[in-house]
Amino acid sequence: MKSKRIEEDRSKEIVDACERLYAATGFHAVSLKEIARETSMSRPSVYNYFRTKEEIFLALFSREYDRWNDSLSRLLEQDETMDAERFADAIARTLRGRGLLLRLLSMNNYDMEAGSRLENLVAFKRSYGESIRLLRALLAKFRPETDAGDREAFIWAFFPFMFGIHPYTTVTEKQRKAMSNAGIDFPYPTLHSLVRNFTLRLLKSLG
Repeated sequence: MKSKRIEEDRSKEIVDACERLYAATGFHAVSLKEIARETSMSRPSVYNYFRTKEEIFLALFSREYDRWNDSLSRLLEQDETMDAERFADAIARTLRGRGLLLRLLSMNNYDMEAGSRLENLVAFKRSYGESIRLLRALLAKFRPETDAGDREAFIWAFFPFMFGIHPYTTVTEKQRKAMSNAGIDFPYPTLHSLVRNFTLRLLKSLG
């Protein structure tokens, strides 16, 4: 039991270090060597838990899905009824504060998945799959007028949509200037308004 706890604590320390470095730089600028330096462990010790930096990023990605799943689970526990507008607003609120998840989604996931062992990828897919299960359950509970086909149509439109939330709502000054110089009148939506409006339109298109 004690060794299991130590293993979990050290894995968390490594993933935490990766998160800090990623926040300061980016995926390609982060190396396994730098991650090890951010921990209390040696680089060879880090290899006991993760073979590549892609595996560490995948664990971080999985953790972010788990955190979103916590928000979806709390929403599912509510007893109140919701019309389409309130439901769309509630889904948007679950993604507030999930900037890291959305940033990771906007990356090339193939890099992380290709550089990870199968067991690491399976663990990640479980977290991702739980998000799908919870969203299906939320639709069944709060939008009972939808049938199974409607709910699947919603799922497979909403999850691809999530890949574009970060780049459309997190914009640098350089990007703003480039858009302006290119003569593009871009509205710069907030995360909440983008997710809420998309979810509402998607719900109204079902059935």
